[in-house]
Amino acid sequence: MKLTPGKLAGLKRVSNERGVIAAAAMDQRGSLQKTLAKEKGGEVTDAMMEEFKILVAEVLTPHASAILLDPEWGLPAAKRRAKNAGLLLAYEKTGYDKTGPGRLGDLLDHWSARRLKEAGADCVKILLYYTPFDPKDVNDKKHAWVERIGDECRANDVPYFLEFVGYEEGADEKGFAYAKKKPQIVIESMKEFSKDRYGVDVLKVEVPVNMKFVDGAKSYAGQKAYSKKEAADLFLKAAAVATKPFIYLSAGVSNAEFTEALELAAESGVKFNGVLCGRATWKDGIPIYAKQGPEAFRKWLSTEGVKNINNVNQRLKAASSWYPIYGLEPALVGA
Repeated sequence: MKLTPGKLAGLKRVSNERGVIAAAAMDQRGSLQKTLAKEKGGEVTDAMMEEFKILVAEVLTPHASAILLDPEWGLPAAKRRAKNAGLLLAYEKTGYDKTGPGRLGDLLDHWSARRLKEAGADCVKILLYYTPFDPKDVNDKKHAWVERIGDECRANDVPYFLEFVGYEEGADEKGFAYAKKKPQIVIESMKEFSKDRYGVDVLKVEVPVNMKFVDGAKSYAGQKAYSKKEAADLFLKAAAVATKPFIYLSAGVSNAEFTEALELAAESGVKFNGVLCGRATWKDGIPIYAKQGPEAFRKWLSTEGVKNINNVNQRLKAASSWYPIYGLEPALVGA
């Protein structure tokens, strides 16, 4: 597989010198607003959302290869990121359509791949709720949607990151029953969206197991869905179906749990290409910002936040470059 010049330049901008994506994520919108409001016990203004994102960008991007932001509240933060950090912008609206089945997504009304690129995006990111177990009609709509965005990114020669998050209607996605189904959902999704027709350049994927149910893991909560050996095999099985570079998302788990998952991926011999990690680095600072204000939050980020992102970066030493997947020689990339 070969990359076009624009896609290659964009991917290089969001990667470190090894060709590994060590990106921070700060495109949370609805969920962040709700959590801040709950902690604050009052309304969260646009200015507060922007300020929160600016602080995360200023303090954490010196330790990241890129940051993922949203064009709604994140553009001021994009201007305050470190020089070394590339920029990914989210193209989807926050949340999903609750009026019908399938958790269908929607694109931001005033944005297009062209406009995101004009606003400084090195790469475009889309979030899709997806399960292979949905009715064919629902998934057909989703496939067409992903294809349409792929064509738009191709036309604008900008890299396309697809983030898919598994789910099951009416189930607790953090529970034991779902943990048993999660590997298949992740594997089938990675297989589907590796297909060239979608035009996806990087898959942003969940780890294929829930670490709380891995017997023998530090995160183990007492109910066994998989042994450590089975979990390691599932990491390998998921990696084997991907023909595009893939990076792990932290999916709101704690820093300790996410870094343990990355360790298990590395121990299994998985050639993952990096991370896009959000809440596992800054989530615990939300109450500090809400109750003590921006300076206290900045201080927390400078200590705990930086410690969290460095914990993740440590595990990225085991990550593999995406260059060979696109037929590039590492030595020639800087040339």
